[in-house]
Amino acid sequence: MSSSPSATDRSPIADAGPLSLCDRMPHVPADRLVAEMVPPPRFDSVRFSTYIPDPNQSSQTEAVGVLENFAAGLGGAHAVGGSKRAGRGFLGLGRARAPKTPAGPRGVYLDGGYGVGKTHLLASLWHATPAEPALKAFGTFVELTNLVGALGFQQTVQTLSGHRLLCIDEFELDDPGDTVLVSTLLGRLVDAGVALAATSNTLPGKLGEGRFAAADFLREIQGLSARFRTLRIDGEDYRHRGLPEAPAPFSDEQVTKAAYATPGASLDDFPRLLAHLAKVHPSRYGALTGGLTAVCLTDVQPVPDQSTALRLVVLADRLYDREVPVLASGQPFDRLFGEEMLNGGYRKKYFRAISRLTALARDAKGLTESD
Repeated sequence: MSSSPSATDRSPIADAGPLSLCDRMPHVPADRLVAEMVPPPRFDSVRFSTYIPDPNQSSQTEAVGVLENFAAGLGGAHAVGGSKRAGRGFLGLGRARAPKTPAGPRGVYLDGGYGVGKTHLLASLWHATPAEPALKAFGTFVELTNLVGALGFQQTVQTLSGHRLLCIDEFELDDPGDTVLVSTLLGRLVDAGVALAATSNTLPGKLGEGRFAAADFLREIQGLSARFRTLRIDGEDYRHRGLPEAPAPFSDEQVTKAAYATPGASLDDFPRLLAHLAKVHPSRYGALTGGLTAVCLTDVQPVPDQSTALRLVVLADRLYDREVPVLASGQPFDRLFGEEMLNGGYRKKYFRAISRLTALARDAKGLTESD
């Protein structure tokens, strides 16, 4: 994905001690954004065969079968033009001799709680689709909207229209502008013959609910919903199946010692890092964490406001994607977000962040045990 930071991105003490995220101001050229729209390192080697369904949740097993057929149906020539696709399979993208079926959604939408393996399945779909990597795109919702910002709407449509498949992870609509933008973009891509696949914790007809006046944009939201066949994936967060509770935070001394003892680790004061995140666009958080072997944080405390909290969610996602362990002192990660936040419209994002940071905290435990 992202290359290692340049000398200007490194901490002044990078060669003598840990790096600092606060010293990094990454820049990602626009032409790299599309090229880097592939499954992140954590999901680079996943396949349908490596997905382990919960035996108590039949929907997980069923989803694998549906998605395997979905991928197989994406072979053959790329379809262009709505009228030319009539009767060409579930997505309008089947092989030329595929039996005719009624027109319907040309995308799949994986709905379920955090930690049921939706991203694993989405990445497996990307890998299983019979097309060159350059004809498949995989990115988060934030990365997709940032691509439009970097390239412009028309150039984004032109760039992605030649793709066989667009996978959108963590599909969220947080404001009316995004609703209209994404609805229009996906409509243009579907008309160009691009298949869609998305994951979210919210059913497509409920996107935006609790976050803005969704009723005012019902037409756009319903338009998005009509483009997907929804697959409900039930189950508990796999990151907590049979696993112990998140480890208790360590002391500042333990975290600092581990940071100095771990080549490629970063060390930052948590409040200062939160302030720094406000200066870096969330689309660059992947580059911000590029090349790190661990993130060490001192004085973790509850985030002060929703804007800061949402930036932290994106950082947690990028760290989780890249399998970067997080060692911390201060408050435990389940106290990052206040009760009002956890009961508000973004609660599913916050619970996902807690879940992922907890998993990364477990991964970091060995950093202190090796001292």
